[in-house]
Amino acid sequence: MDIRASDDDRQRTVAALERHAGAGRLTLDEFAERAQVAHNARTLDELAAITGDLPAETAGAAVTAEPSRELLILFAVAAATLILLGVFIAMIRA
Repeated sequence: MDIRASDDDRQRTVAALERHAGAGRLTLDEFAERAQVAHNARTLDELAAITGDLPAETAGAAVTAEPSRELLILFAVAAATLILLGVFIAMIRA
């Protein structure tokens, strides 16, 4: 029995195809063709066939929502700089 694919399943497949195209595994034409097939897929088996010849993605391949440590440090330095600048401007105007 074939299991029907959801819109989220189709979107995840297209997102995976985008990452593979970005990595150079698919040409733009191949990506466009496979994305069209993904949008028209009715079952999970059809979606699996679209990416069957591509390597499985590792957990690190997906974009994470967590900011990197370096980005947090940069943000903290920028915030501290703005606070100090505000204090300095307030002192000058007083």
